[in-house]
Amino acid sequence: MNWEVVIPQLIFLASIFIIGFWASRKIASKSNFLQEYFLGSRELGGLILAMTMIATYGSASSFVGGPGAAYSQGLGWVLLAMSQVATGYFVLMILGKKFAIKSRHYKAVTLVDYLKGRYNSKAVVLLSALSIIIFLFSAMTAQWVGGARLIESLTGLSYISALFIFAVSVIIYVIIGGFRAVAVTDTLQGIVMFFGTLIILAGTIIAGGGMGNIMSDLANENPNLVSPFGHDGSLTPLYVSSFWILVGVGVVGLPQVAVRAMSYKDSKGMHRALIIGTIVVAFMMFGMHLVGVMARPILPGIEVADSVMPMIAMEVLPAWLAGIVLAAPMAAIMSTVDSLLLLVSSTVVKDVYLNYVNPEAARKKVKTISFGVTAVLGISVFALALSPPDLLIWLNLFAFGGLESAFIWPVVLGLYWAKGNKYGAMASIILGVGTYSVIHNVWPEPFGMHTVTLPVFISFLGYVIASLLTDRSVTPANMQDGAVKG
Repeated sequence: MNWEVVIPQLIFLASIFIIGFWASRKIASKSNFLQEYFLGSRELGGLILAMTMIATYGSASSFVGGPGAAYSQGLGWVLLAMSQVATGYFVLMILGKKFAIKSRHYKAVTLVDYLKGRYNSKAVVLLSALSIIIFLFSAMTAQWVGGARLIESLTGLSYISALFIFAVSVIIYVIIGGFRAVAVTDTLQGIVMFFGTLIILAGTIIAGGGMGNIMSDLANENPNLVSPFGHDGSLTPLYVSSFWILVGVGVVGLPQVAVRAMSYKDSKGMHRALIIGTIVVAFMMFGMHLVGVMARPILPGIEVADSVMPMIAMEVLPAWLAGIVLAAPMAAIMSTVDSLLLLVSSTVVKDVYLNYVNPEAARKKVKTISFGVTAVLGISVFALALSPPDLLIWLNLFAFGGLESAFIWPVVLGLYWAKGNKYGAMASIILGVGTYSVIHNVWPEPFGMHTVTLPVFISFLGYVIASLLTDRSVTPANMQDGAVKG
């Protein structure tokens, strides 16, 4: 085992556990367990809000799968990745203050809580909870695999042993610390990701003999590698622009991102998060994907694309520095995994158990069930990750597309269109999830566009048409805050 690489990882993990124990003491001191455990008592400032959104969104896809795809596709994939720069800005600009005010009005702790308050419909709640549980299991599995592969490549342990270490680490600190531990560790992880990107970018440029030399080597191998269209010309302008729906504006519909827009302390914090988030995302997405491309002439012939990032770090940096830098992708993976784990746990406990099974459950029982559900979910994902896919980015993007197709319109139009109602929300979720699942499997990339484009459009039509057709059944007595009652 290469201890020079492993020791920085151990120090990083120890820091995460310390934060988890600190957050567990906060939970004990707060009177409202659910608000604290699942939303950090809505006390996030600008820096923590920005970094937790970045760290949650920046995942194994951004730091492991993305650079791997850039290694195969060339500079065209870097251009594709840059469409994510506006992600944080769009989320906070579109949801922003209005979403936070409505969430407080509905006393919402989760995204499903918000939908329950807005549409007052059991069907909407159950459809939403089911969508989150199914799709986030896919996303969590991809992240679990990414974390295990990174530990495997760093330590030389078997995949199963690496997966076990990763799973135990995440499950323990999420169980004991809840949302506050997740948000504060996200901040530490976001800072590690930023400086890790800076160091590996500089190291790769130096090792490749400068940017001019690296670009010349890439062009000599295949001129398409330095074009915007990918190594085989498959990244057409239509595909790239439609991909922006998946990784840009569509992110508004992701529950794990939307819930962070509920948790900030004041509008000053939100505005600060807008600026910090956009700058940091731009740098990290550009840097990590560019490193993936530049690794190609330095380490030609890598067969498993997901191993590009750890291999290039250990090739161009001293072992001890590679260990520090590789805490960045580990941070990206852990910060996404912990958020998804807590989100699915909150869906089961708050949205299903407390709404429909035992609404009068005592605090002690809710606490025990929250810890138990989080542990069972983590163990279940561990079991699913035992047979990993070859390229985890696609599994993760499948989950992203499904959730965006389900939630973007019930969330956004629910905020801004008073005529939107529960029938529109149900139609949008069913059509979004249904068409995305079918198109993804039988008609991928229809008309040369990304798979998510048509489902998002169809779910939009479903929301508007169903709301308008049922609008006559709505009376002034069952309207409140633009919501339809009953």
